[in-house]
Amino acid sequence: MTEPVVKDSSKPTEVKNLVKNATDLQRLKLERLMKNPDKPVYIPEPRSDKKSPHVPEFVRNVMGSSAGAGSGEFHVYRHLRRKEYARQKHIQVKAEKELLEEAYRQKILENKQMAEGRTAKKRAKRLKRKKVLREKSKMSKKNNTADSVSENDSTSDDDDKNTTEA
Repeated sequence: MTEPVVKDSSKPTEVKNLVKNATDLQRLKLERLMKNPDKPVYIPEPRSDKKSPHVPEFVRNVMGSSAGAGSGEFHVYRHLRRKEYARQKHIQVKAEKELLEEAYRQKILENKQMAEGRTAKKRAKRLKRKKVLREKSKMSKKNNTADSVSENDSTSDDDDKNTTEA
């Protein structure tokens, strides 16, 4: 889509791209980002829970449905009732969220303990294998040194026999 346009035959310039749909807009944004890949990109923080409005801890002036005799009082009652239900729902959601977070933390703790147990078991097995290999290598070194000493003794005996025979 971008074609160089020559003006005064000195410098080619690019024609501005027109955004026709969302795909073109996204492509332009990506091209702009990729022009300088070393430049850090601002990534906004995720939104906090804005769906639940501010719910008061304590609702004052709670009245029953028969508290007001006039028709205008019903709307006040309905508003207060709605606020109380919102408060109770907020408390329930908060309690459920805390339970889920506690269950998550407990699961993470169990997973860590299981992983540590497996790691410790494998570590013990690995150390045991190393110990056995060290002992075998020590034994083989002792056997090799004993064999070499006995071979040296037997060759020196043969040399003594050869010198006595001559």
